[in-house]
Amino acid sequence: MVPAESLSLRHYGASPGSHSHDHFQILLGLSGALDLEVDGRGVRVAPGAGCVIAPGDRHDFESSRGSVCLVLDSAHPDWAQCANPRRTTTLSADALPLARYLASALQQGRPLAQTHGPALLLEAWLGDAHPHIPQLNTERRRAIDWLALQQWAAQQWHRDLTVADLAARVHLSPSQFAARCREDQGQSAMAWLRSQRLAQARMLRGTGMPVAEVARRTGYRSPSALTAALRRTEHH
Repeated sequence: MVPAESLSLRHYGASPGSHSHDHFQILLGLSGALDLEVDGRGVRVAPGAGCVIAPGDRHDFESSRGSVCLVLDSAHPDWAQCANPRRTTTLSADALPLARYLASALQQGRPLAQTHGPALLLEAWLGDAHPHIPQLNTERRRAIDWLALQQWAAQQWHRDLTVADLAARVHLSPSQFAARCREDQGQSAMAWLRSQRLAQARMLRGTGMPVAEVARRTGYRSPSALTAALRRTEHH
């Protein structure tokens, strides 16, 4: 499991294989071109471009000539506002020089870059994105209590829980729930459901509970299926 906020400078080359995370991963291109496939969609992060990968989105990457990116691993929920179907964005006049400075600061071991860099990047990215976010008539929509839904789901892993079950719980159609999940959580409804079940399994494993018992309680077909799921979401 990664820290709540972690900045790093990464060099990319050959593909390591498809994987996903239970946190947001933000890539900011500094040099070279990084080609990604995110949930089946092709994305290119070139210098001056950025990409927000939502929790649960399976992705693979490769750079034939090498690429360097500033990477932020973050659990901050406000990054959900920056995840969008186009996936890539041109970094703003604020975010691009900030990314370059933070990359240089990380190389020189300046501690304040790691301490304050994640919050500054989010502020710069949101400041550029807000003018382009359509104004939603939210007062007419019932808010989803995501914490209550998460707690309810944690009691249902003994059965084959579906997106339709979640939608019914909050009195929405499956399609409405899927759209709200993408808006509020920055990921698909199925990805949110998988991430919640995996988080519950990881929490139980952290108590020392045997893998077989954790798999039974969280609805995995077998201990090996649970082990494979945990490995797939290890930090890369």
